[in-house]
Amino acid sequence: MNQVLPEPGQSGAATPLPPSEPNSLHALVLQSLDDDQAQEIVSIPLEGKSSIADHMVIASGRSTRQVAAMAQKLAERIKHGGFGHVRIEGLPAADWVLIDAGDVVVHLFRPEVRTFYNLERMWGFGDSAVGAA
Repeated sequence: MNQVLPEPGQSGAATPLPPSEPNSLHALVLQSLDDDQAQEIVSIPLEGKSSIADHMVIASGRSTRQVAAMAQKLAERIKHGGFGHVRIEGLPAADWVLIDAGDVVVHLFRPEVRTFYNLERMWGFGDSAVGAA
């Protein structure tokens, strides 16, 4: 089941994200995005569904500047956390930035671009509650 992190200041109960091992790459990614005020953070478990990664994390930034800053900070935090270097695609335009950290793949979008591509639906495998808070 795909889960959503509540937006800062959002009222009402949101479904919690899937548990992460403490000090795991997945936990570091989620914490970094939360610290940087990413919006609508969704984590999709891929283990057993795809060989590309164990988790796909999708989040939005309010502007291209925020998306680029979140991507750069996340790459630094992953490196300093001892998880190695990451590959980043799409940073110059920062409408959609892909961060490949190995076991975790992160997609950061501007809201309009995220709506257009709708990755949650494509990777949700038919779950109707994807992204619902």
